[in-house]
Amino acid sequence: MFAEETPVLSHHEFATLVLVNDSSDPPELDRTDVEALLAHQLITLERVGPSVSRPQVTLQGYRFLKAVGRIRAKEPHACR
Repeated sequence: MFAEETPVLSHHEFATLVLVNDSSDPPELDRTDVEALLAHQLITLERVGPSVSRPQVTLQGYRFLKAVGRIRAKEPHACR
């Protein structure tokens, strides 16, 4: 069995992941950083209205935050 690869994130992407994890309503996020986190499957976008989506940390994102020592990592909302 092979260990899961840990994604390499830029400091902006990491900061965005922390913001998503620490806030139920994060401030406006950089689209490029959000797309990178989506590609790494560290976040998903939860639709909350016809044209409004809210980012949520995935189980993989939670594991990543826990692995890098994010004390404030919360239990994930999504079961992915």
